[in-house]
Parts: sequence; structure tokens; C-alpha cells
Amino acid sequence: MAEYIMLQGTSSHVGKSVLAAALCRIFLQEGKSVVPFKAQNMALNSYVTADGREMGRAQVAQAEAAGLEPAVDMNPVLLKPTGNSCSQVIIDGLSVGNMSAKEYHNGYALEAFSAVQNALSRLTKAYDTLVIEGAGSPAEVNLKPYDIVNMRVAKYLHAPVLLVADVDRGGSLAALVGTLALLEEDERDLVKGLIVNKFRGDVSLFAPAVDFLEKKTGKPVLGVIPYIENLNIDDEDSVSLEDKPADRQEGDLDIAVIRLPKISNFTDFDSLQGEGDVSLRYVREAADLGRPDVVILPGSKNTIEDMAWLQDSGMASSLYQVLSAGAPVVGICGGYQMLGRYIYDPEHTESSTEGIGGLDLLPIETTFTAGKTLAQVKGECCGLPFLGQVLSAEGLEGYEIHMGHTADTEAGLLHPIVVTERSQQACHVVHGTARRDGLVWGTYMHGIFDNDAFRRDFLNCLRRQKGLQPLAVRRNFRSEKQKSYDRLAAVVRAHLDMDTLRRIMAGRD
Repeated sequence: MAEYIMLQGTSSHVGKSVLAAALCRIFLQEGKSVVPFKAQNMALNSYVTADGREMGRAQVAQAEAAGLEPAVDMNPVLLKPTGNSCSQVIIDGLSVGNMSAKEYHNGYALEAFSAVQNALSRLTKAYDTLVIEGAGSPAEVNLKPYDIVNMRVAKYLHAPVLLVADVDRGGSLAALVGTLALLEEDERDLVKGLIVNKFRGDVSLFAPAVDFLEKKTGKPVLGVIPYIENLNIDDEDSVSLEDKPADRQEGDLDIAVIRLPKISNFTDFDSLQGEGDVSLRYVREAADLGRPDVVILPGSKNTIEDMAWLQDSGMASSLYQVLSAGAPVVGICGGYQMLGRYIYDPEHTESSTEGIGGLDLLPIETTFTAGKTLAQVKGECCGLPFLGQVLSAEGLEGYEIHMGHTADTEAGLLHPIVVTERSQQACHVVHGTARRDGLVWGTYMHGIFDNDAFRRDFLNCLRRQKGLQPLAVRRNFRSEKQKSYDRLAAVVRAHLDMDTLRRIMAGRD
């Protein structure tokens, strides 16, 4: 029979996802067959599985920590905000349409719980240990009747719960005590311990607070986990963008990512941020763009609204100025679509408008349709002009996740990025367009910068443009992530009462 442990939080962004990844790694190291699970995610960062389905990025990281291939059973319900209190609802990896918050909570959420139950049934038969993550807070009394991710899951499985608070935010004692006070008695009984996360400084000074918590709540504090710097693990949602730098940091190369209001899949740029010669910043004010070495337009969950924001905010004008000064502009997925002349939405799949003019930096047009493209891909880059140089790479790996189809509006365009394998099937599909002057290019391939040789060649083009010597490839991004899971596990193991945790999971505490 499978054992469970569930992490719930006093709020969003207290570190549940990272702690769940740590436990997955620890249990893997102990020889357990462990799998992560989160019933419902609300996130703009998502991932495409090998079978062409979509899931939340946090469970992908946890799956990697557990030594598993990501699968949608780990996250059967995904909500992707599209704007105006509306989200795209994804069940078992496939979209069932857009719903308002009221439509979802009042009518559909409890129906979606059947997908949660089915996924749990399959996982409990296949694995001996489930590490389960909640969402937000279990004490949101206005949402509890429709909750399918916190206490409803814990009750369904009779799973023991650890309640996590973020001490770095302040107010962690009140958050823990207050959350427990707002739970029903049977829900409080399921909470078997407390975790204080992201602690900075001398932990001995926190001992009186631990004593207070244990006396006040009657629950043991299983650990005070330190704040872990430079942790190379994927972020789940836009809340984590608040931790990303907005100003230039140390580094030879200044890379500006436009922080679109509906930015999605900004994990595309984590590999760039980890390079020692890169200062990567997220810019949301036109006046702050400055003169970067390159500008990247990222993916978007609502390309039309974000394109309108570029125009209305003055960011489009700043992009033209940067480009006229000789700095290139690169677009990924939705950002690629915005580089074109026009974006059409005749079926209103994304917006109430029929379409919008793009930046007109590439002679292409995009038309949205109801179908969504989801696939893991492999491909190659052949002769991509970039700053008077040429980028080429074989064996590229990534994924595509987008609405719409993009077509040329002129003959003779450059299409240097081509997909040669989609969902394990051979193909030949154009996946990007470039200007001949090497200053503008875009692609639908998410994760293109995770390919070490391509990433380094891209950065070396920027270095040569600035008169700097190119650097050799020194990093294996994917293996570095595995090392990060080991480092995370070591820190959490050292500060968490694992013996008590094992007794809790075995039902002895």
C-alpha cells in the first residue's frame, strides 16, 4: 500500500514546490518508488509530455527529482490564466476550453475532481510513495466549497499534511497559527507537523518561536529550512517573477526579456541566466529597457492582449529604438508571433477582437484556430544569420505549445530552424523565421536555449559583436539541474526531522 505525505502552505510561494522536489529526491535516494502529485495547478509555465499533453512545470521539476519522465497523472488539472478572470482549463493534459473563475468554481471544479481521483488511483497502484503538493492556502474559506487541491485531496487519501510557512516574508507565526485556526477540526487532525521555510541567519535565535508554535498549536515543528540561493529549479508561476532581477547585474552581456503581462514559459531563459557572462533582466517599463545587447520577446498566454500592451505602454517604440541602434530582437512562441505583421483571431479563441497588428519586424502573419499544438520536438538550426555571423546547430531538443499557424507574407524568407522529429515521428516542419540582416528572428521552439552548444554560440555572437573573446561550452544545463536536486535534498535532509516524518508517513505519529 502506498504511503503519502502532503505539503500545504499558508499562502502561495512559500516553497511547497521546492520542498516537494526535495522530498522526491530524498525518497529516490532511499530507494523508494516515489512520484509527485498536484491535483490542480494554476500557472503560466507549462510543459509538454512525451505523449503530447500539457502539465504544470512544478511537477515536471519534481518528476526530474524523482528520476521519472513527466506524465499528466502527476498534474491532472491545469488552469492557465488568459486574462479578465478567465482561464484555459486543461484536464488530463488536454484543453476543454476557457472558463471564467465563476464558471469554473461554481460549476466545473467538482466535476474535474473525478480526473484527480482517477489519476490518484493509477499512481497509488504504480508507486509506493506519493509526495503531494497543495495550492495556495487550505484556509481560503471562500474557495473551500470548490477546493479540489488541498484538504479535499488530503481527506480523500487520509494523507498526513505538513503545513509550510515562508519566514522570509514575515508573519510566519501568525500565518501558521491562523491557518490552523481556520481549518475544521478533522482538517486540523490531518496536519501532523509544521515547516518554517526560507530562514536566513542564526537559526538558534528562532528557537523561542519554535517553542511557541509547538505549544500554541500542539503540532511539532519538523524543520526550519534555510533560504537556498541560486537554486537551478524551474519556477511554477508568475509570482516567482518578483524574485527575478529587473536591473542589470554583473556580466559582460546584457539580455533583456520583456516582462509581458501574460508572460508564459519564462523558464525558457533560466539556462541563459545561469551563464557567468550574462546579466539577464525582466523589463516591464519602456523607460527601463535602455540599450541591451539583445531583447527577447517571450511566450504569452494571450498574445493579442500582450501585443496591445506593447503598443499602449510604449514598449514597442522602445523596441524599435533598440533595434535601430543595432541590438537584435528575438521572439519565442508568442513573442515570435508578435514579430510579424498581423495576428488574426477569427474564431475568438484568445480574444474578443478579430486581431491586431504586430511589430512588423518579420513578413509573417499568424492565424489562431481552436486547435492547440502540443509536442516534444527535435530539430536543427542551419545558417541562422545573427549579428553578421551564422548560427548552426544539430540535435536541438525542445517542445512546442501554441495556438495558431504562422505563414509567410513574402517569398524567399529565411527559415533556418526546422523540426525534424515531432512526437517521435519524423517530419520536416519550419519552426522559425529570420531576417537576412541578422537582427530579428523567432521560433516556436521552447527550450531552444537549454541546448548547450546553441546557447553558447548565441552568446558568443553577442560577445564578438562587443569585441570580446568567445567562451567555450562549459555547462551541461540538464546535468546541472540534477546536481541542483542533489544539493536541495542535502540541505532539506540536514534541517528536516526525517525520522519523525517517516513515522508520520507510516501512521505511527
